[in-house]
Amino acid sequence: MELNEQVLGRIHSFESFGTVDGPGIRFVVFMQGCPMRCLYCHNPDTWKIGSGGDVYSVDDVVDQIKKYKNYIKDGGVTISGGEPLVQIEFVTELLKRLKKEGLHTAVDTSGITFVKDSPAVIEKFDALLEVADLFLLDVKHIDPAKHKKLTGKDNRNPRDFMDYLADHNKPVWVRYVLVPGYSDDQKDVEKLHEYLSGYKNIEKIEVLPYHTMGIAKYQNLNIPYPLEGVDKPTKEVIDRTKEILGVKKHVNK
Repeated sequence: MELNEQVLGRIHSFESFGTVDGPGIRFVVFMQGCPMRCLYCHNPDTWKIGSGGDVYSVDDVVDQIKKYKNYIKDGGVTISGGEPLVQIEFVTELLKRLKKEGLHTAVDTSGITFVKDSPAVIEKFDALLEVADLFLLDVKHIDPAKHKKLTGKDNRNPRDFMDYLADHNKPVWVRYVLVPGYSDDQKDVEKLHEYLSGYKNIEKIEVLPYHTMGIAKYQNLNIPYPLEGVDKPTKEVIDRTKEILGVKKHVNK
């Protein structure tokens, strides 16, 4: 048996015809486990690390994906979560197999598990970069203190990861969730724009308006919903944020 056939991963769910997680029609794998606690998270059922979800081998997942290969051959496969890179070894082995199948690969991550001063971590990320075509980088907040308030973690690792991807000239799509009262301050958005402007490997910027579709999951898990009473952002605020971040200036390459 080859090593990659023995690697196991915990997976929350699959989406066979995704259209919002990378270019084209995509098969999306939602990995189980996340160290962050974003206040706006709509998938609290993906939080548990080491439990939850279902256990799959790399072969199991590849077999699932190959059923849809004719539909996704011009799109690809996106690995999301949770935070998929909690299980970076599994993700890397899976992407190796998908590249052999000739499929485009993307990873949707916050970069929170990246540690630039750890040779062991860097070795794992170097291996990942060899088989990942695109990174969808979830930028939570530009301000360290506000980032921690919003997610439970500071933004040192995500910023280091952004530098790492730029150093390796890896294509990045930035995703920014707009939450009223938390990530919609115009000065913060202007600082974010200034920060992102320094990276030439950013192909696209997406502004994702906060929504409340995950409330039922919190209720089912008996977890208090942290943003009770927070409304969706107005169209005016959404348009202003897109304009500041230069969304229209970033097109897919």
